[in-house]
Amino acid sequence: MDALQRRVVQEDMVEYQLFLIQPDVSTFQHTEEHLSHLLEEILAKVAPLLMHYIWQNQSFNLKYHPEKGGVPAHIGGSTQFGDNVEDEWFIVYLLKQITEAFPELAARVEDNDGEFLLIEAADYLPKWLNPDTSENRVFLSRGELHILPCPTRSSPVGVSRDVIPSVAQAVVLLSTHPEACRARPKISSALEKRLQGYPERIRTGLHRAHCFIPAGIAMVLAQRPDLVAPAVSAFYLRDPVDLQACRSFKSFPPDTRVLTSVTFTRCLYAQLQQQQFTPDRRSGFTLPPRSHPQYISHELGMKLAHGFEILCSKCRLPSSEPDAPVSCNPQWKGFMDSLKRNGYFRGELEGSARYRELTKSAENFFKQSVASKSSDMSAGEEVLQLLHSCVPFNLEELKKQESQLPQEDSDSWLDITAQDLERMLQERSRGRADVGSQNTSSTKHTQHVGVAEERTKETEDDKEKEEAGYSLVAVSQGMKNFLNAMSSHEGAELPWTSSTQPFSFDPNSMANALDRLLGSKEEELDSDDLDDGDDDDDDDDDNDDNDEEREEKEEGSTGPAEMNGTETLDSLRQYMDQMDQELLSTNIGQSFNLTNYNKAGLDNGSLQPSDTDGLPREGGVEETEEEIQPLDVDLNLVTNLLESLSCQAGLAGPASNLLQSLGIHLPPNSDPS
Repeated sequence: MDALQRRVVQEDMVEYQLFLIQPDVSTFQHTEEHLSHLLEEILAKVAPLLMHYIWQNQSFNLKYHPEKGGVPAHIGGSTQFGDNVEDEWFIVYLLKQITEAFPELAARVEDNDGEFLLIEAADYLPKWLNPDTSENRVFLSRGELHILPCPTRSSPVGVSRDVIPSVAQAVVLLSTHPEACRARPKISSALEKRLQGYPERIRTGLHRAHCFIPAGIAMVLAQRPDLVAPAVSAFYLRDPVDLQACRSFKSFPPDTRVLTSVTFTRCLYAQLQQQQFTPDRRSGFTLPPRSHPQYISHELGMKLAHGFEILCSKCRLPSSEPDAPVSCNPQWKGFMDSLKRNGYFRGELEGSARYRELTKSAENFFKQSVASKSSDMSAGEEVLQLLHSCVPFNLEELKKQESQLPQEDSDSWLDITAQDLERMLQERSRGRADVGSQNTSSTKHTQHVGVAEERTKETEDDKEKEEAGYSLVAVSQGMKNFLNAMSSHEGAELPWTSSTQPFSFDPNSMANALDRLLGSKEEELDSDDLDDGDDDDDDDDDNDDNDEEREEKEEGSTGPAEMNGTETLDSLRQYMDQMDQELLSTNIGQSFNLTNYNKAGLDNGSLQPSDTDGLPREGGVEETEEEIQPLDVDLNLVTNLLESLSCQAGLAGPASNLLQSLGIHLPPNSDPS
């Protein structure tokens, strides 16, 4: 589809939709009732995970959407995740859980990058699948990733790559051929690896810190811990106009500060802690010396108070009329019934303190996710409403609780050394290489200990072999393979190594390549003919058809093509000979190494010249002029690469990046000279 016709998703926003795989087309009203009932069940299912989750900008929300523009009726929503991309992946995890618990639903999710789920598995996608052909093809169903395939000779199921399926067509295909649409194991494993750790990652992604904040903020956060996110964002995105309201703190006087424990996400804490800010003298906030043991608590509290004051300064005082209780909402009773069926109250007696606490959390979640109005209150209005509705605080009582605060978390995760970064990059690259082997290892769980010991020994042996197997011949050969390969207009295709791509053989493609190579045909050998030949690629059959058509067209046309090719080669040789004769009168040849070096040393992985051979001696210029000496291409290539690596001084650069992409690893330079 043309990029101009494609619907554009707002930046830093994720959109998600849940469709019925087998919709009941009998009546529109029945479909709406069924989806509305599923909506209540879904929210009750995910409520325990969402009630204490702190979102960066917007929360996960679902509502019913009627059929419109060819898109069937569905449940959907959108969330702006801002700077915390973990919110986006947490939503993916929620959708996997929803489709697993409700197999009659299939989920779609996308952001401004399109089908971002495929980005995690980019190394394992079939060649035909790209941003132009992936629209309406990627779904989550029964807790697994599904991709609508292209029809092939072996399997006619699917939609042609040139056709963008409608959502209705995709849903029907998922319903009738779920196995054919299931993503390959390597692709699914890459997604599972990205989601690994949930739901425990919700807890580990939080950071608890002690802060000196005004008592009013402490009371607000005690009831709504999630309001810390808009306060941090208000401070993080402040401007000079916002800071004018912080000259005199009207909503949160600084003389009521108390020490309390505040829960942030790691993203929010980093945004607040890394900001350099000096408060206005008129604000009443003073900071102790940096050597003070509680300096960080004072600084964090000061910044957080400025954020809350900025929020409230942009809002009017809330109305004195009380809002209608949540029990008046017709969806509340069904929502509570679903919570009870899912064991949300954990057997607590109705009316007990714990039961009332859980009910209050459910009410807050219901107001944010279900009973949303067209005129939603802003975060500042919610803060002011809570501030005016809560019981007046007792400052002395709050100060007594300072000695009972839980221990704050260490923020050492903010500091990443060069070694930590290197380890993270190695784990990331190793995870991509090993993602395909996770499927087979699951069947041998009982032998985990023995297999782990064997893998440890194999790893040590591999390291020893790798250290002993460094060869400069591999460097020159790898560069030759890369330069001799022919790529498409989309860019250079780097060769796969045996460690990252399993060996496979396609006899038809090999036979066609040999025929075109040995037979003097007009077309040159394309690198795609000798490609890795992944047996999972769905376009292999199409390539065979194209090859057969080209061969039929080329029959009987080899004569003129052969003559033209011979003339072209002769003309090129003459041109190169003339260029060599012109360069003989210059000194450019002295910058290259000739073939007088000992070849045996190169074969052994060494580039040391022999005792008798070397650069041309004095008087050798005349011999060179009489007969052009061939250059040692391998030696010149390796010499230039090593010089480039030496100039990089261990940092990233063109030489190391090129060798890394080719799968060639060289040891660090241990020679300081």
